[in-house]
Amino acid sequence: MASTLDIDDQQATLEAAVTQALAYARNAGADACEIGASVQQGMEINVRKGSVETLEMARDQGIGVTLYLGRRRASVSSSDASQASLTDAIKRAIDIARYTAEDPAAGLADPELLAQDLPDMGVHHPWALEPDDAIELARRCEQGGLSVPGIDSSDGASLSTSEGVSVYGNSHGFMGVTRASHHSLSCMMIARDGAGMQRDHDYTVNCDATRLREPETVGHVAAEQAMARLGARPMDTGRMPVIFTPNMARSLIGHLLNAIAGGAIFRESSFLCDAMGESLFPEWLSLGERPREYGAMASSAYDDEGVYTRDNDFIVDGRLASWMLSSYSARRLGLVTTGNAGGARNVRLQAALTPEKALLGSVERGVMVTELMGQGVNTVTGDYSRGAAGFLIEKGEIVAPVEEFTIAGNLRDMFSNLVGLGDDIDRRSSVHTGSWLIDDMMVAG
Repeated sequence: MASTLDIDDQQATLEAAVTQALAYARNAGADACEIGASVQQGMEINVRKGSVETLEMARDQGIGVTLYLGRRRASVSSSDASQASLTDAIKRAIDIARYTAEDPAAGLADPELLAQDLPDMGVHHPWALEPDDAIELARRCEQGGLSVPGIDSSDGASLSTSEGVSVYGNSHGFMGVTRASHHSLSCMMIARDGAGMQRDHDYTVNCDATRLREPETVGHVAAEQAMARLGARPMDTGRMPVIFTPNMARSLIGHLLNAIAGGAIFRESSFLCDAMGESLFPEWLSLGERPREYGAMASSAYDDEGVYTRDNDFIVDGRLASWMLSSYSARRLGLVTTGNAGGARNVRLQAALTPEKALLGSVERGVMVTELMGQGVNTVTGDYSRGAAGFLIEKGEIVAPVEEFTIAGNLRDMFSNLVGLGDDIDRRSSVHTGSWLIDDMMVAG
């Protein structure tokens, strides 16, 4: 059976359930209420050495109810999105709200900020894939890697496909529906030589299965990356430039977004609390979100509170230009929501891009980081220290794989020491970026 969802029927059922539940909440004495309900169905296949290890067909549903008695707030969630479960959740939320403290910032988003224009975002592309066909795609992916000379074994290939529908409604009369899909294929390959074993992976992901890369290509890239890591040696200690490959640079953007989120700012738990208007990056870089970009994986016409989404520019010409705010965090700060309840959507960088070879060629001696380990990031101080693996760079050339070293610095210094952005843009997530070249970091072997 193909893993497709009866999405029209599910949408109608969820819309009716949310409408009835909002009416029930009003009749039960709630001053305001918001409800999110969703259903998702999917399939995941794991293949190793040509054999199927797991085949999972899953159907998940869930609800979240947030209810207000004046400025008293309570939230209840459940894995059952039925009408009976919604009613029970509302009853429990009312009981809880009676005992919570009043919060002047609590409440629904302002009605005038709710989305009116709800266009199709192009993120729903169901894939009527039979299990036998999914298994064959995963096998092709793994075989693409095993065919590379020098590859010893495989840690398997995985294919995942899902689609779902979610409905958000509140007592201001807003009702929004999102239909979305998510498809991915990945592979982990193992290489071995006389000195030991290395592994690496590659993947492809998109909301539209027709945009996935060929399975054999994914396996082949994973194998080549594993082979390139053979013979890894320790790294010398010293201060030097560091290239973060796109997948690693994406984590630095994540630290920035966490630091400018409204919750971190009003709690004074961010190293950027007093940085509004300051130069954080070189003036040639701007960074923002484009939540209505058609067909992009995180596109949405409204945020988690029903507020309309729009382009937000967080970094403009290197300067911090905006916080990332929900209605609650905005009220705590005396500001207006930026439509970011639920986070940033489709983060994009604007900068002059440096060709990948030229970026590498500009490094006299440094390191390229392809893997990060550990959680050594202090978002209060900005201090950064993580285990890493990658490649030694000398005179603009990769000369050897290296491992078991640490890179350290402070995020503010790292941002300001960004000297180049590569043209090797990785679009396999909602954050698009190329490699980052950061000057003068401490590398400890």
